[in-house]
Amino acid sequence: MSDDSRKIPTHELTYARLRDMILFGVLAPGQPVTIQGLIADLGAGMTPVREAIRRLTAEGALLPQGNRRVTVPRLLGSDLEQVAFARLTLEPRLAEMATAAVTPALIADLQDLDAQVDAAIAAGDVQAYLQSNHAFHFALYEAAGAGVLLDMARSLWLRFGPSLRVVTREAGASSLPDAHKEALAALRAGDAPAVAAAMARDITQGVDHVRAGLLRGGI
Repeated sequence: MSDDSRKIPTHELTYARLRDMILFGVLAPGQPVTIQGLIADLGAGMTPVREAIRRLTAEGALLPQGNRRVTVPRLLGSDLEQVAFARLTLEPRLAEMATAAVTPALIADLQDLDAQVDAAIAAGDVQAYLQSNHAFHFALYEAAGAGVLLDMARSLWLRFGPSLRVVTREAGASSLPDAHKEALAALRAGDAPAVAAAMARDITQGVDHVRAGLLRGGI
């Protein structure tokens, strides 16, 4: 296979870059951005940027504003409760399913990612926390081999991630959710219900963090 055949298409790269800007809070909820601005930021042409916007709008991660502008939707209290319900339904199940497929190599990868989470929290580096936390969750979930549930979980994180970034900027990194060590211990023991419970605690901590931000009016 040639190197060219392995290249990721431009429209997929553009989508992934814009998705990450939303997921990790580079684009703040409620902040309008122009399509021309996104073209400059992403270093891509009009067509792939428009396609990325179309896909992310369909996923509920962007909201058209007219006048060639889009914005990341603000997460309202009622929306948060729906996202929380869906995450707590899907993600512990993915973690439980993944337990049967866990390998020593995956455990080692998860340990490395958890160390990155710890380092980010200690340094107060919110961006690094969001990226390494996301990587930990989805490295585990991908092992479940449940593509439909995985796609649904990815979509839910697009709705949740920007608000977590906002409240974390205000409250600081010390209160960030992290129940990964409990999940790792359960994975080593092959205890699927305990893995699911640990991930549910991790998700609940994050939801509580965002809910508190909503109550303060900080989102």
